[in-house]
Amino acid sequence: MTSEQRQLRQTLGFLRTSFEAIQHSIAGRLNDPLPCWLDTGMLSMLSGELNRCCKEAKPLFAPQVVEQIFLAAQQCELLLKQCPGVLNSAICHRQLAAIMLPLNNALQLIVMPPKRRWPWQRD
Repeated sequence: MTSEQRQLRQTLGFLRTSFEAIQHSIAGRLNDPLPCWLDTGMLSMLSGELNRCCKEAKPLFAPQVVEQIFLAAQQCELLLKQCPGVLNSAICHRQLAAIMLPLNNALQLIVMPPKRRWPWQRD
């Protein structure tokens, strides 16, 4: 794995963790019909990073990986178009899950060499 691939994989992991943290911060209001509090500035920044990752991934990873990143970016843009205040917390929570699912899939498709894995992840 090249340094560019490692860096992009780390960025994808950061993005997944960021969306997960946002989702957990509203998880207490999953059944709450009140509008979602999501910050559109932060969401715009994450969306821009997802789109950048999608462009950079094309020459570095298999098409399946790029497709998953593209799906995550599209879901993020959809969420951004509906913010702020159009969504209630439950819908926002599900939309964040729709972003994280393809990010998780992309990270699983990117094969880390055994040397770079944690000892308990090695075959």
